[in-house]
Amino acid sequence: MQVVKQSWQFTREPNGEDILKQIEEAGRTCYKSEDKMTPESARAFVRKALDMGHHSVIEHANIGVRIITDRGVTHEIVRHRIASYSQESTRYCNYSKAQFGNHITVILPVWFYDVPEDYHQRELKTLLEQTPEDDKVNPYVLWRESCEASEYYYFSLLNSGQSPQQARSVLPNSLKTEIVMTCNVREWRHFFNLRCSKAAHPQMRELALSMLKGFKEIIPVIFDDLYSEG
Repeated sequence: MQVVKQSWQFTREPNGEDILKQIEEAGRTCYKSEDKMTPESARAFVRKALDMGHHSVIEHANIGVRIITDRGVTHEIVRHRIASYSQESTRYCNYSKAQFGNHITVILPVWFYDVPEDYHQRELKTLLEQTPEDDKVNPYVLWRESCEASEYYYFSLLNSGQSPQQARSVLPNSLKTEIVMTCNVREWRHFFNLRCSKAAHPQMRELALSMLKGFKEIIPVIFDDLYSEG
């Protein structure tokens, strides 16, 4: 079994200035003020549209990302309806095959980020032997045990003749999955408003805050007013 942290990347890195110009060009149709467009006018136009609550104009720009996270988090992500999704399928992916390293991969929960990095590479038997007797209920060890048990029974079911779509029933929520999500900029604002909140699930929030930081670095104006705290 392999343990990794969640991550993400743009499917194609957006050009922030081009996105603003695209939005301005569409938005000025409302006022027939295209003659006021200049090489520098897009930022001010988009900022004013957002301040006025004229958010429909930012729907003209779409951004796609590839997310690597656990299946529990993707169950939350796909609840955002104004988006397109393509996700790694446990019906067709057979994790006993060489292309998956002959093992399952699980996502490290954010509440275990303070666990020493080398713990994730140690065999569970070694980890248990090195765990003090009075610390056998260490949450990280319990989590590792449960994930490795899921892997064992998943492979056992495959070896007994079950198909991947049948054997997947024992796979954990921590199972690593990849999902491509594409939606318009207005929906991304909605996504970040919900998923960066302190009320969001910790795993979801850590991912969303990282994504928002990346969006802000590439795309001016549109996300400036949203969460910035860690």
